[in-house]
Amino acid sequence: MIATYDDYDRHIMQHMQRDSSKSLEDLAQAVNLSRNAVWRRIKRLQDSGIIKARVALLDAQSVGLGLIVFISISVSTHSKDWADKFAKVIDSLPQVQSAYRTSGNQDYLIKARVSNVQAYDDLYQRLISQIELADVSASFVMEELKNTTELPLP
Repeated sequence: MIATYDDYDRHIMQHMQRDSSKSLEDLAQAVNLSRNAVWRRIKRLQDSGIIKARVALLDAQSVGLGLIVFISISVSTHSKDWADKFAKVIDSLPQVQSAYRTSGNQDYLIKARVSNVQAYDDLYQRLISQIELADVSASFVMEELKNTTELPLP
């Protein structure tokens, strides 16, 4: 179900997506509401699950994780038990930032952050030692053109 929100909520969410560390006073001034009104709206957005978390976004290069790798996986087994095990394996790998079951030539697409190619190989070896996969291929990012966590709000 799509949650409902108004223009004030949308403006609050847009500001928070760009910088969630803004004070209530700064947010209130930016959206032209009182501090208490902004606080109530944020609380409602959190309680409804629209705002899932407030996090600090780290610079991957600065923490030694400058290599992005997209891992394409094909499998020969499509049972629920296998899929559940795969989800647990993926969840246990801290290098994996996101994982998707997809349509098309591959069954899964994974985005991981590692320090270098050797670190990717370590991740690959750990992955294939924990679950059977038919095919695994990796694409290393040469240049990141856009990377945002901001959702385009309708």
